[in-house]
Amino acid sequence: MRLVLLGAPGAGKGTQAVFLKERHNLAHISTGDIFRENLKNSTPLGLEAKKYMDAGQLVPDEIVMKMVGEKLAEFSPDDGFMLDGFPRTVAQAEFLEGKTKLDGVVLFKVNDEAIVKRLTSRAVCKDCGNVTNIHEHDKCPSCGGELYRRDDDNEETIRKRLKVFHEQTEELIEFYRARNLLLEVEAEGTPEEIFSRVAGMLKS
Repeated sequence: MRLVLLGAPGAGKGTQAVFLKERHNLAHISTGDIFRENLKNSTPLGLEAKKYMDAGQLVPDEIVMKMVGEKLAEFSPDDGFMLDGFPRTVAQAEFLEGKTKLDGVVLFKVNDEAIVKRLTSRAVCKDCGNVTNIHEHDKCPSCGGELYRRDDDNEETIRKRLKVFHEQTEELIEFYRARNLLLEVEAEGTPEEIFSRVAGMLKS
């Protein structure tokens, strides 16, 4: 099975990716991880991307697509995976069509106000990276480590990110809807409830 996970920042894609990996043995391909890997290893593409990042500019589609293309080339035809953070544009989606056949595009739908509330309450453990709610825990519930808040988890930044997401993905959503690949999942509730909806859609 080959999927794209689509959803706004804070929609819960990362959490659901863990469930999907365990249930369906799918590799989790995150564009953030691909970028970090290329930067860490100072690959030609990583060095090229760094020029734009250092200048505070968006990395061009061409470089992003080459990075993702190299990653996809590591998989055999029978390997299953889910893409998280790619594609973000129709141009990237068309590029992906030329590389692999998708089984579905899972769109995690969450009300913007719920996302603002969710992300402004988010805290991350310094030791194990576990994400939890700052209003419910003063220490990490997994390892007892110290919690911290991400600098970008403030309302102003979150609303800007949501605006960009909606502007970017509206055309992309229609692109996949026209191809009968779009699976729309209501992503409010417990992680287990949401995954139950995802599993039901994938089964059908």
